[in-house]
Amino acid sequence: MSTLTVVEEILRTSGAPISVREIVERAGARLPSKSKTPDTVVARDLAMDIKRQGDQSRFVRTSPGRYTLRELVAAAAPEATPIAATALKQERAATLPAKRSDRPGTTVSSVG
Repeated sequence: MSTLTVVEEILRTSGAPISVREIVERAGARLPSKSKTPDTVVARDLAMDIKRQGDQSRFVRTSPGRYTLRELVAAAAPEATPIAATALKQERAATLPAKRSDRPGTTVSSVG
C-alpha cells in the first residue's frame, strides 16, 4: 500500500484537516516507508502530489503542515479553505517591513 493511500484513509476517517505529525501517529506501522523521519516522507509525498496533480490531486493543503481531502473541503469549516502559493507569499510579504534606503540623499520610490 502506498504512502498516499494510507494518508487518504486517515484523512477520510478524520473528516477534518490534520497535521502531518497526526497523520504519521495515526498511520503507525501502516506506512510503507521505514524512514527515521516519516513526517518528512509524508509531507514530501503530499507536497509532490499536490504540485504534480494540481486541482486533480486528492489532497489539499489547508494551512502550512495541515492537509485534508479535496472532497471534504466543501463540507469543512471555513478555515479549511485551500491556500494558493501566491496567496501565502502575499500574506508573508504583508508582514515584512517596508524597504528603506540607508544611504543619505536617496529615496525609495514605489511604483503604483
